Amino acid sequence: MSEAANDTIKKDTIKMVDIYIMGKKYHVPETLTIMDAMEYAGYQLKRGVGCRAGFCGACATVYRMAGDYELKVGLACQTKVEDGIYLAQIPFFPARKAVYELEEIKPNVAHFAQLYPEVFRCLGCNSCTKVCPQDIDVMQYIAYLQRGDFAKAADTSFDCLMCGLCVSRCPVNIVHYNAALAGRRLYSRYLTKPDPFLTKRARAIEAGELDADIDELVNADKEKLQELYNNRDIEK
Repeated sequence: MSEAANDTIKKDTIKMVDIYIMGKKYHVPETLTIMDAMEYAGYQLKRGVGCRAGFCGACATVYRMAGDYELKVGLACQTKVEDGIYLAQIPFFPARKAVYELEEIKPNVAHFAQLYPEVFRCLGCNSCTKVCPQDIDVMQYIAYLQRGDFAKAADTSFDCLMCGLCVSRCPVNIVHYNAALAGRRLYSRYLTKPDPFLTKRARAIEAGELDADIDELVNADKEKLQELYNNRDIEK
C-alpha cells in the first residue's frame, strides 16, 4: 500500500464508503484517491501507474456513479472516491495516429489536413478543455492547428500528458494529443532556429565524450539522482 494511503487512513475518524471495482463491492475510506482505494482493497497495480502525482497521464480511468447514466473520466491518482462509485480500468483510449515522414510534409494547413482531417470537424463544444487534468486550453490549440499557427499550437499544448481524457469526451473523435504532437514536430522541424548548444552536445555524445558521465548516471542510486536533479542548472 502506498504512503499516501497509510497517511490518510484513520478508521476512528474517517468515514468509510462503498465502492465497486469490476462489479465487486469494497468498503474504503472516503479520503482515498481511486488509485489508493484500489490498493486498499487488495489490488496490486502493475499497469496504469506512473508518477502518482498527475504528471504522467498513465492512470486514465472510467467510472460511473450509482444512479447516474453518465460515464465519467479522470486520473486515478487525482480523483477521490465517492460512495457508490463504480470503477472500470481500460489500458488506454483507442485513438488514431497518423503515419507520416516528417521530411515529406510541410508546415501548412493543406498538409496538416491530410494527416488529421478530423481536427476541422471541431464543434467548439469545449468538452476537451473542461476534462483536461492539466487545465490546458485544448480547444484553443485545435483552433491554432486549423489555422496553421503551429508555433502557438506548440506552445499551448506543450504541457500535454497524452492521457487521452480529451479524446474520451470529443463528439467528433478528434485525437487532440496526437494532432498536437504532429504540430509540435512541424514547428520544431521547420519553424525554429537550430540550437548551437544542442548540436554541439549531440556531436559530443556521438563521439563518446560523455560516456563516463552517462555511465555515472546509469549506476547512480535514487538518492544521488534526486540530489543531481534538485541541484541542476535551470535555464532562465
